[in-house]
Amino acid sequence: MAIKIRLARGGSKKRPFYRIVAADSRMPRDGRYIEKLGTYNPLLPKDSEDRVKMDMERVQYWLGQGAQTTDRVSRFLEAAGVVEKKERANMKKAEPGKKAKERAEEKAAKAAEAAEATAEE
Repeated sequence: MAIKIRLARGGSKKRPFYRIVAADSRMPRDGRYIEKLGTYNPLLPKDSEDRVKMDMERVQYWLGQGAQTTDRVSRFLEAAGVVEKKERANMKKAEPGKKAKERAEEKAAKAAEAAEATAEE
């Protein structure tokens, strides 16, 4: 049985609230879980102590049993200092595509030509 430490969503529409749970990876996201390990409330400010609450002893136990964490939960554990920080791939999502780069180059070339024309006059 593959155990995951993951988030199970609760709360109403547009008001999310998550339980941090140890669950069988084959179970649905909000379905049956083995043990509740904590809570996460994304609506609270980032510096609030109540935003993420975890029972660290039980988290350590499940990690010792071979449980895998999801990306979001592993970030919580890294912030708490339980797990060492992992290198994550930067997918360069903010980088513009080919067409946008071409348009930017054309615009820069036109601006340079206009600057040369005004400098000659």
